[in-house]
Amino acid sequence: MGFPVDPRDFHFAFAFRPGASKVPPVFEKILIANRGEIACRVIRTARRMGIATVAVYSEADAHALHVHMADEAVPIGPAPSAESYLRIEAIVEAARATGAQAVHPGYGFLSENRAFTDALAKAEIAFIGPPAGAIAAMGDKIESKRLAAKAGVSTVPGYDGAVADAAEAKKVAEEVGFPVMLKASAGGGGKGMRVVGRAEDVAEGFRAAASEAKSSFGDDRVFVEKFIEDPRHIEIQVLADSQGNTIYLGERECSIQRRHQKVIEEAPSPFLDDATRAAMGEQACALARAVGYVSAGTVEFISDQQRNFYFLEMNTRLQVEHPVTEMVTGLDLVEQMIRIAAGESLPLTQDQVRLDGWAIEARVYAEDPFRGFLPSIGRLVRYREPAARDGVRIDSGVREGGEISMFYDPMIAKAIAHGRDRDEAAARLRRALDAFEIVGPQHNISFLTALLAHPRFGEGRLSTDFIAEEYPEGFQGQPADGEESRRLAAVAAFVHRRTVERISAIGGQVPGHEASAGTDWVVRSGERAWTAMLEPVEGGFDVAIDGVRLALRSEWRPGRSLFEGNVDGCDLAVQVRGAGVGYALIHGGAEFDATVLRPRVAELAALMPVKEAPDMSRFLLSPMPGLLLALKVEEGQAVRAGEELAVVEAMKMENVLRAERDGVVATCHAAAGDSLAADQPILEFE
Repeated sequence: MGFPVDPRDFHFAFAFRPGASKVPPVFEKILIANRGEIACRVIRTARRMGIATVAVYSEADAHALHVHMADEAVPIGPAPSAESYLRIEAIVEAARATGAQAVHPGYGFLSENRAFTDALAKAEIAFIGPPAGAIAAMGDKIESKRLAAKAGVSTVPGYDGAVADAAEAKKVAEEVGFPVMLKASAGGGGKGMRVVGRAEDVAEGFRAAASEAKSSFGDDRVFVEKFIEDPRHIEIQVLADSQGNTIYLGERECSIQRRHQKVIEEAPSPFLDDATRAAMGEQACALARAVGYVSAGTVEFISDQQRNFYFLEMNTRLQVEHPVTEMVTGLDLVEQMIRIAAGESLPLTQDQVRLDGWAIEARVYAEDPFRGFLPSIGRLVRYREPAARDGVRIDSGVREGGEISMFYDPMIAKAIAHGRDRDEAAARLRRALDAFEIVGPQHNISFLTALLAHPRFGEGRLSTDFIAEEYPEGFQGQPADGEESRRLAAVAAFVHRRTVERISAIGGQVPGHEASAGTDWVVRSGERAWTAMLEPVEGGFDVAIDGVRLALRSEWRPGRSLFEGNVDGCDLAVQVRGAGVGYALIHGGAEFDATVLRPRVAELAALMPVKEAPDMSRFLLSPMPGLLLALKVEEGQAVRAGEELAVVEAMKMENVLRAERDGVVATCHAAAGDSLAADQPILEFE
């Protein structure tokens, strides 16, 4: 603690609290056994502390940002994580060869692997994390639940042993009472988890949970516990040193989830009162002390709407959402982990923990929210992050020209905003999300901004069912209201006018058909049309939309994918991309598809027939890029609606594809083991 923060290192305008410890830790060089944004995150703190860093990388990550940022980098194998980032011997050898005195595991991969900590200990290399015994005790969900109960921590009702097969799972589920959660004992990150509401669905849920757990963790044990309905997911951040001091740093609310994967996180929770917060914190510390925990860790709870809370699991590592805790406490958790691993004591007591303001984090993923959140891979043709100002922080592990690979988690970045209160933090985060420029893979920014603008989110009425309840048919975009539509129509007219001006300046047009930077246009979006009159003024235009005059000021020029400017006194950041003969404008969760035409052309265009899309109903298409794990049918086989047809693995998750109606398989266009592109035919029906 006590080192000055370079905003370039953390991409946000925020300073950590000064602490009592001024002496640099004993480590001169550390290795980061991870990749992506968390590897970059650890490197930034180490650099600020004057510690040299070593990166490891797979063949797919040879040009990744974390490799570029580190002082040294060591290749450790092919792209699949099992052949690179999960190879204990390769990482230990890299640490030994480079002289690294300690290893930070980040999260995921080997961060909670006892064999890894044992191998490091044998090589006399420090592990920047908890003792092996604590990892083992908390890594097994069944054992951790038993230990939590013994330590006086409230636990979810259920069966505390692994079930042998689907039949036993059904029996236990009926005893516990539906709905139940089938959970992988070694699970985490939403993998190996299935909610089952009926006895007849237990067998499939058990198979899916066990299979996913086996492929993700090498352990297919599954247990059963009561599923708490309408729950909130709240977790407590703990810090513990080797001198026996343990404190908690408030809570994080992580209830906004999709398929058990967190989407929006915040600190503090808008739900907890002081008494519940203290009770949760004390129980979290009691569990940490019971297992001899040292380092940063997180105790996760599930709470019903009456604030009855139950232990879920303890994550013996840094969490993806740790920045919101850092921003409300002023503590650098990575620095604390390093100092604790070096034998230092905590810089503050429980009474000295202070929570300042509010922080909210959104995870920006390479996925298509308009197609069921299917993973999207490919090169980042353009990537620009929003400016780090006004309490905004961006943690990322990518750069322009980099690639989002099918081999790893599809996270692009984490956007975090701090404010004096929840409303200010949310408003700042929405502005930051709108200011991202991402061209290449699809991304979920429109969905994130729609979530933050949702009235129910603003009221703090959250649960882990929030997304399923508010978007039961999937995300179809956030419709712009009348005022918003008018501003976006003005932006579309402005963008088109600037584009026409550029074409006119270039010249080389057919005589008699030169482009004209006229003043009157029609903006069409869907069934709606607006008249737009543009009057050039200094710094932009005055735009009359259906007679309503708006002052538009911007330095935007053709070729830029982000419009930044002021429209009628409102600062706007709008994503701009070409869409056929028109434009797609994205702002605040709304996608505004517009064409800008001269009035006579607009009249004629309204008469043009709409081209129908080809009929693909006879095909089963892969909904995403991935690996075809299994083909469940063969040519000539009759299938019924709902029957399982294929299993596709993408981004470490299994996706079951089912028949939408009765039919007969005519042709199989792919086989198990094939790599699939999005929309690639798998089967064709008669």
